Amino acid sequence: MTSVDVAVIGAGPAGLLAALRAGDLGAKTALVTREKVGGMAGHDGPVPVRTLAHAARLVREARQLSSYGISGTDERLDYPRLLERVRAVVDEVAEHASLRAQIASAGIVVHEDAGAATFLDPHTIRTGNGVTVHADRFIICTGGQSRQLPVPGFELTATHSDAWRLTSVPATMLVVGGGATALQVASIFHAFGAKVELFERSPRILATEDEDVSAAMASCLRNGGMGVHEDFGTIDRFETTAGGVRMWFSKDGVSKSAEAALIVIAIGWVANTSALDLPKAGVAVTSRGFVRVDASLRTSAENVFAAGDVTGRIMLVPQALQDGFVAATNAVRGGGITIKDTVYPIGSFTDPEYAHVGMTEAEARKEHDVVVAVVRFDATTRTIIDGRTTGFLKLVVDRKTGFLLGCHVVGERAVDIVQTAAIAITAGMGVAALARVPLSFPTYTGALGRAAAIATRELNMDVQRSHFAELL
Repeated sequence: MTSVDVAVIGAGPAGLLAALRAGDLGAKTALVTREKVGGMAGHDGPVPVRTLAHAARLVREARQLSSYGISGTDERLDYPRLLERVRAVVDEVAEHASLRAQIASAGIVVHEDAGAATFLDPHTIRTGNGVTVHADRFIICTGGQSRQLPVPGFELTATHSDAWRLTSVPATMLVVGGGATALQVASIFHAFGAKVELFERSPRILATEDEDVSAAMASCLRNGGMGVHEDFGTIDRFETTAGGVRMWFSKDGVSKSAEAALIVIAIGWVANTSALDLPKAGVAVTSRGFVRVDASLRTSAENVFAAGDVTGRIMLVPQALQDGFVAATNAVRGGGITIKDTVYPIGSFTDPEYAHVGMTEAEARKEHDVVVAVVRFDATTRTIIDGRTTGFLKLVVDRKTGFLLGCHVVGERAVDIVQTAAIAITAGMGVAALARVPLSFPTYTGALGRAAAIATRELNMDVQRSHFAELL
């Protein structure tokens, strides 16, 4: 039996940071992970997804070469070779960028490939391979997994994980879901040559994004040849066909179907806690099945904390890292710091990319009088140079204070552009100050400065109009 002060269950971003923080604070720490260190982010999420997305970008860029006088290239995709590259990237990231060296130097006991952990009591877990760990405090960082549909034939469908493990690109694919994961799967395989149909039950894809972003993304995907079906109804069943799988769905009493070689379901996440036997630890879950935590990330059990996706809060790597830091600090020191609703950028490596930080325009208008500045990508120098003129950048600004409330981008390098906006918002930078930053020319981020200048001009005109009215 291993006996420690703190045991961390799960070795994704939250778990790695939690273990390292606990070790740095002097606690004797164990890190227990079902599979390899790195978790979903390293083996099944952002790392392999971004690698495949980069390959999709290269395919699209290859199609541009003739426009720039370059010929003699071969655009054919060797998918098995691509998967070799994905595996090489995943392995290299796991070796060099997953905090493994720091974990080792901190003297943390690591149980890797241990199988699923199960609580025996509030202070003891046993793993699938028979390891028993006793700890004064636990931090649960087991992440999430794809949500399933309770409909007949669901077992015939695939998840995004299965899509990354294909040995070849399917000729046809249906993707069910309208969020980030669904759009990334659809976009990547569309670029690889699959005929893709996207089905979203809600009235619009990307329902949590700004409405202009949702509309622009749907339009871009359709214009690129992808089928996008919003508000399609309810799935009734799946069945095997000679060519793959058929999905039956209905709306307003009318039944329809669609068939493809592969159907990928990407409709959200549930907590990965089924094996933990949480009642034995006294840990309660929310109505959605996520581990219930307070602001210090303590669960209903005094000695158990939770961090990352398993809490169902903001399921992103940066937030998981912050959670891990907070949970470990409180587990070792008994409390003292809490999680905060900080500014966080969100984006997806689709074609085109989309990203945002802060409030949508609709959210901002509920609480503020706003100025909205929009710069179209067909009217900026760098996008014209690169032949990437699809999309726009939108700034939402408080009219009274001039502070940035939100930034929304559709188009090339959208995710990168929004990082700069996130820094400006976090720093409390007014739009006038942002407009005065001499951003390099010509760059994609320059569109942010241009939008800031447009908003500043509008605000200055408001001041001039107000002054003129006083004179009258």
